[in-house]
Amino acid sequence: MDAVYAGIDAGGTTFKCGIANGRGELLDSHRVKVTNPEETLAGCCEFFREAIGSRRGAGMGIASFGPINVDPTSAHYGTILETPKRGWAGTNLRDFFLDALGIAPAIDTDVNGALLAEMRKGVAENAASAAYITVGTGIGAGLFQNGEFIGRPSHPEFGHIPVRRHNDDLSFEGVCPFHRDCLEGLASVTAMRARWGEPKDLDASHPGWDIIADYLAQACRSLTLTLRLEKIVLGGGLMLAPHLLGRIRAAYDAQMAGYLGTQGIAGAQLIHTSALGDDAGLIGALLLAL
Repeated sequence: MDAVYAGIDAGGTTFKCGIANGRGELLDSHRVKVTNPEETLAGCCEFFREAIGSRRGAGMGIASFGPINVDPTSAHYGTILETPKRGWAGTNLRDFFLDALGIAPAIDTDVNGALLAEMRKGVAENAASAAYITVGTGIGAGLFQNGEFIGRPSHPEFGHIPVRRHNDDLSFEGVCPFHRDCLEGLASVTAMRARWGEPKDLDASHPGWDIIADYLAQACRSLTLTLRLEKIVLGGGLMLAPHLLGRIRAAYDAQMAGYLGTQGIAGAQLIHTSALGDDAGLIGALLLAL
């Protein structure tokens, strides 16, 4: 029988599972709601056993939320580290799926997986350097430059950088359990809910959108001035708001104030939403497997 490859986009809300053939074509997929590790991982295994069936599982890739050990030489490779997600710290994804399915998965972060997909098949294709920032329950970033992901043998924790407070947001404490008012603590979906309720219920004229755009523009400015990237891709649930990208680009241009002159890249050319949308992480996981 033909060999198939398994992949998981292990996000904070759902684990998106899929199998693909050797050409990378998606054959089947399934979502498992994230609860505790035992239930969530068992649900993934149930899908894979049925989807793979009598075919040979030739490889597996997992693009996971973090922080997570992504050092293949480490005895703890694939272990989720101290995380705000209750009950998941210490879970070793590699060992679990090796024991359950007999396939040793390649492990990377969800944002590195999504960035890999966007650089192979998406908006950052042909870029020599790029970043992918996911803005959802939390915030994370994958960074690529000089032919490799930055941070090896670990990975960045970009969501926890400090940002300058917006003048209309001085009283909000922030939601990060570690740093309170870091980027994730102020600009994630969780942070939006804590102030204003569900983002999908907010009118486009709500002042909260300009506050969030300011913080995300600061994140893009930090990446630009540090790494001089060719593309910055913004993904995650919050970026589904159609009016947010334009606000971020405008705030970015205002913050940069023409500083880099002719060497600078305008927000409209630098900052993009994901071309692969919600599938970027799963495509990246399957690319890791391949």
